Amino acid sequence: DIPIINKRISVTPIAQVAAASNDPDYIEFARTLDKAAKEVGVDFIGGFSALVHKGMTAADKKLIASIPEALAQTERVCSSVNIGTTRAGLNMDAVAKMGKIVKKSAELTADNGGVAASKLVVFANAPEDNPFMAGAFHGAGEGECMINVGISGPGTVKAALEKVEGESFDLVAETIKKTAFKITRMGQLVAKEASEKLGATSGIVDLSLAPTPAVGDSVARILEEIGVEVAGAHGTTAALALLNDAVKKGGVMASSHVGGLSGAFIPVSEDSGMIEAVEKGALSLEKLEAMTAVCSVGLDMIALPGRTEPETISAIIADEAAIGMVNNKTTAVRVIPVPGKDVGDEVVYGGLFGKAPIMKVSDYSSSDFIARGGRIPAPLQSLKN
Repeated sequence: DIPIINKRISVTPIAQVAAASNDPDYIEFARTLDKAAKEVGVDFIGGFSALVHKGMTAADKKLIASIPEALAQTERVCSSVNIGTTRAGLNMDAVAKMGKIVKKSAELTADNGGVAASKLVVFANAPEDNPFMAGAFHGAGEGECMINVGISGPGTVKAALEKVEGESFDLVAETIKKTAFKITRMGQLVAKEASEKLGATSGIVDLSLAPTPAVGDSVARILEEIGVEVAGAHGTTAALALLNDAVKKGGVMASSHVGGLSGAFIPVSEDSGMIEAVEKGALSLEKLEAMTAVCSVGLDMIALPGRTEPETISAIIADEAAIGMVNNKTTAVRVIPVPGKDVGDEVVYGGLFGKAPIMKVSDYSSSDFIARGGRIPAPLQSLKN
């Protein structure tokens, strides 16, 4: 049996849908999505989203302003905002806004560890066919109804690597490739079966290794199996680059259409090995940022001190988006400034979100940087034609 761990729906970005209404805010749209998710029995519904990588429409501004209340008043709704692309550069006005929005979302759910912020992702180069939450939305170029499948199998990869202990990197890469092929083949099968049963078009299989808080389902443990004593030690970035690449090479042969985020995820709160690495002092925010340059997505499910300034959050978003923009890859930020908590504390969410130790951010200010506003121009590598 192949277990389906999580079922999600993503919809067309609500900023585009709600633009046709005269509502002063879009909180009612979020409530309607939440109700729909509960009625059909899915775990999450994504697409309370806006794409503002170049500029913001009136509807985009309304949607962004509605995010904190929308996430605080709903259970299953997920939100994402795309603030930059390789082709358009970074919209720093939107980046400045999003720091405040992340902070406010956390504050409105202060009695629950700031959980609303865990349902909000800020992207650069967001894909239109991502099956993973909280960043999924149904892109403008997609069909009426598509089935996109994400896979989760870090435990399987680690078990395979245990058999090649001490062997060369060549063999490590080969082993990961073969395992990724098998896992992805399962995903392809599920995509095919689900599409037929639901009468929908099969979209993509996302070649991502997604950890879960269950022990044995950790990407950090794979990196340690490759040979670093604790995730975050020197060598971690190289080990992750190898893992990420081998997963893609193995997976791409197993599926007719690959898409989404496709890479290894490194969410701190959802990965028992990452949590332990942070607790040991081996893994810092800066090291995680370096790791995001070679793998999927970005700074994910990271708990920050509640006193973190909105401008600091915006600057973290800008740094991460710059990595994505320059390297032509998807990067994202999902951080939770946990009200009332500081470095040394931890926040427990339970379920798929796990628990997170509060991580240190720089004590120095980025507010003059964020106050400039405007756009960071697209890099030279955007000129592909």
